[in-house]
Amino acid sequence: MANFEAYQEYQRIEDFEEDSPPGEEDLLVHVPEGLRDSWHHIKNLDNFFTRIYHFHQKNGFACMMLSEFFELVQFLFVVTFTTFLFNCVDYDVLFANRAVNHTTHSQNPLDRNKVTLPDAILPSQQCTERIRENSWIIFLLIMAATFWVYRLIKVFCNVLSYWEIRQFYIKALKIRMDELCNYTWQEVQGRLISLQREQQMCIHKKELTELDIYHRILRFKNYMVAMVNKSLLPVQLQLPLLGDVVFLTQGLKYNFELILFWGPGSLFQNKWNLHPKYKRAGNRLELAQQLSRVILLMGLANLLLCPFILVWQVLYAFFSYTEVIRREPGSLGARRWSLYGRLYLRHFNELDHELHGRLGRGYKPVSKYMNSFTSPLLAVLAKNVAFFSGSVLAVLIALTVYDEDVLTVQHILTAITVLGVVITITRSFIPDEHMVWCPEQLLQCVLAHIHYMPDHWKGNANKSETRDEMAQLFQYKAVFILEELLSPIVTPFILIFLLRNKSLEIIDFFRNFTVEVLGVGDICSFAQMDIRRHGNPQWMSEGQTEASVYQQAENGKTELSLMHFTIKNPRWQPPQESSVFISHLKEKVQQDAAGGPSPQLLLSEAPLCTSLLSNESATGPDNLLASVLAQPVLTASGLAGRDRRFVLPSTAASAAASVLASLSGSQLPSRPRPHTLLPANHPESPMYCSDRTVVDSMSVSESRLRGQTSSALHSEFASAEMSLHAIYMHEVHQQSSLPQRSTGQWQTPVPMRDLGSTGAQMHPIHTGSLSVPTPLRGWTEEEEEEEEEEINNSSPPRQDKGSSC
Repeated sequence: MANFEAYQEYQRIEDFEEDSPPGEEDLLVHVPEGLRDSWHHIKNLDNFFTRIYHFHQKNGFACMMLSEFFELVQFLFVVTFTTFLFNCVDYDVLFANRAVNHTTHSQNPLDRNKVTLPDAILPSQQCTERIRENSWIIFLLIMAATFWVYRLIKVFCNVLSYWEIRQFYIKALKIRMDELCNYTWQEVQGRLISLQREQQMCIHKKELTELDIYHRILRFKNYMVAMVNKSLLPVQLQLPLLGDVVFLTQGLKYNFELILFWGPGSLFQNKWNLHPKYKRAGNRLELAQQLSRVILLMGLANLLLCPFILVWQVLYAFFSYTEVIRREPGSLGARRWSLYGRLYLRHFNELDHELHGRLGRGYKPVSKYMNSFTSPLLAVLAKNVAFFSGSVLAVLIALTVYDEDVLTVQHILTAITVLGVVITITRSFIPDEHMVWCPEQLLQCVLAHIHYMPDHWKGNANKSETRDEMAQLFQYKAVFILEELLSPIVTPFILIFLLRNKSLEIIDFFRNFTVEVLGVGDICSFAQMDIRRHGNPQWMSEGQTEASVYQQAENGKTELSLMHFTIKNPRWQPPQESSVFISHLKEKVQQDAAGGPSPQLLLSEAPLCTSLLSNESATGPDNLLASVLAQPVLTASGLAGRDRRFVLPSTAASAAASVLASLSGSQLPSRPRPHTLLPANHPESPMYCSDRTVVDSMSVSESRLRGQTSSALHSEFASAEMSLHAIYMHEVHQQSSLPQRSTGQWQTPVPMRDLGSTGAQMHPIHTGSLSVPTPLRGWTEEEEEEEEEEINNSSPPRQDKGSSC
C-alpha cells in the first residue's frame, strides 16, 4: 500500500485535446487564413519531429529518396538473380560434368573443348518452363512481388511526406538544402523552438522545450531503454556450455515493438497515448492474459513465416558478406556494438547520432581492452596451424608462378583461397609480443565513453568473467551474422515460451511507469529524468529522492542521463529537482577538487598521458580526458612532473573534479549548469569563465583549434565533459556503495509487479550476460586517426605506442 501511495503523483492530468485525434493522419495542416507557408497546428507531432530529425540525419531529400529507390532495386535484384541461379543455369555444363557439342567451325580443334558462359545458360523458353513447373518458386515469387508492391507504395508515400518536410526546412526554418549538412541537430532544434513562438505548431504549449522534442522522437525508444535497464527485456536463454545468454536480434526487437507499441493488439491506442484500460490496476490479470494471447499469436505467425524469412536472411547475408569475407577474411574477427549493448548503454533521451558518436569514440579503447585478453593455449595452436597452412600455401603459390597451368587443376584455386582465409583467422589469435596493456586503465578509458559499467567490474578488469560480459556488449561480427541467421528460428520460441511468462510484469511496468505530459502525451516516466521519483541514493541522490528500490533506475541511469541531456542541450532549463541535483553535484566537485592535483599541472602532462593511454589523437578534449585517466598510473608509478605535488596520492575522481572545478570559473553560479568545459567565449556558456591557462595548456595547436568549426569544437568539449562527469560519478558511487558484488553478478532490478502489492523487496540478483546485433547490412570500418603534430621537445618522451601500463 505504501508503494501505491508513493505513486499517487504519477496519476495523469485531465484529458486534453490530442495533437492528432485518431483517424486524422495528415502530416501538416495549413492555416486557411491566407498564410500559405505557415504551419500553425501540426497533426501527429511525433511523426513530424521524427521526420525532421531523419531528414537532417540522412542529409536531405535527394539522399533519402535515392536510398529508398536503391532498396527497392536491391530487393528486386536479389529475388530475380536468385530465381535465375536456381532455374536458368545448367550446372552440369558449368562444372564440365557434361560435354558441350559445339556446331560452329573453328580452325583450332582445341576450341571445341572450351565452355563459354552462354553455354551454361538455358534458353529463355526452357528457363520459363522450369519456373512454371515449380509451384514453390511461383508461390515465393508472388510473396516477393506482394512485398515489393507494398514497399513501392510506402516509398511513394514517403516521397510526398518528405517533400513537405523539405518545404518546411526551406520556408519555415530558412535552411536551404545545399546548406543542410552545415547545420547541427542542435541548431535545427533551436530554430524549431523559435518557430513555435511565432507559429504555434503545438497548440497546447506556448513554448516547446528540447525535452518535448526528444520525448516525441524517442517515445518508444525510451520505453525500450527503461525495460532493458529494469531487466524486463530482453529475455535470457539457458544454453549448454554457454550458460545465460541474452539473445536480441533485429527481428526479435521488431517483434517486441510490434507487440508493445504499434502492432494490432498493442498497448498503445495511437502513437502518443497508452490505452486507458492499461492505466487501471483493477483488471491487470485479465490484461496480462490478453497480452499473453497476442504474444502467442505473434509467435505462431513468426513460426509460420520462419522458412521465408530464413531464406531471405541467408540470401541477403550471402550477397552482402561473401565478397567482404573473400577480400578481408579477418573482418569476421572484428567487433561491433551489439544491439543489446546499444540499448543497455543508451541514456534516456539520447538521439541516435548522439549514441553513435559516443560509442564510436569508445570503439578503440574497448577494442584494445578486448584484445588484451589472450589464450596461451589458443596462441600455440594458432601459430602451428598458421605455420602448416603457410607452408602449403607457399608451395602452391610457387608452383603457380612457375607455371600458370597449375591453376587449371581442379580445386587448386579453392585450396589457395581457403588456406589464405585460415592463415588470416589464425593470426588474429596470435598476440603481438611487443604490446603491453593495463586492463584496469583501459577499462577506465572505456568507461569514460560508454558511461555505464557494473560495479563488480571495478578491480576485476583482468578477469575472464568481466571480458565475457563485455563481449556481450561488444561482440564479434561473425557472432552478429550467426545470430541474425538464427533469429527466424529462435524468435518464435522466445515469444511463445519465454516472453509470454512476463506478460503480467509488462502490464505492471507500463501502468506504473507511464505519465502523461501536457502537449506531449504518454511517455515513460524514467524519460523525465526526475531525481525525486527515480533517483538512486547511491548515485549522489541521497536526500533528494523518494524512490523505492523498485522505482529506482539501475546503474545510475537517471543521474547520468540527466547530466548527459543537460550538457548536450545547454539552453534547456532543468526543473527545480534537477537543478538541485546539479547544484549538489557541482558543490561536491568543488570540494573534492580542493584535495586534487593542480589542473594546470595535469594538463601540462597531457602529452605523456596520451602516450600512456595509447591515444593517437591530439585534440584538446582528448588530451584533457587522457590527463585525467592516466593520473592514477602516474601517481602509482611515482613519475614526477615539474611540480612535486604530482606524486601526491590522487585518484581519477579527484583529477576529474580538479579539472571540472577549474574550468567552471572561480564562482559557483546561482543557477548551476554543467557546461563547465566550454570555452568562455562560447555563446552557449555565458555563465562560465574558463581559466585561460587551461585552454593554453591542452597540447593542441592553435591552427587546429582555428580549423574546427564552433559547433564541432562545442561537441568535442561537451563529450569530454560528460566523460569526466561519468568518471567522477562512478568513482563517488564506488566509494559510497555497499561492498562489491561477487564476480559475474550484474546489478539488476527487482521483477516488475503491481505497485499495489506488498512493499518492494530487494530480490536476489541473478547472473547476467549480454548480447547481440543490428540489421544485416555491410559494415564500415572505423578509420584509424593519424597523429598530425609533433609533441613539444619540452614534453616527456613518448613511450611505446602499445604500452599503457
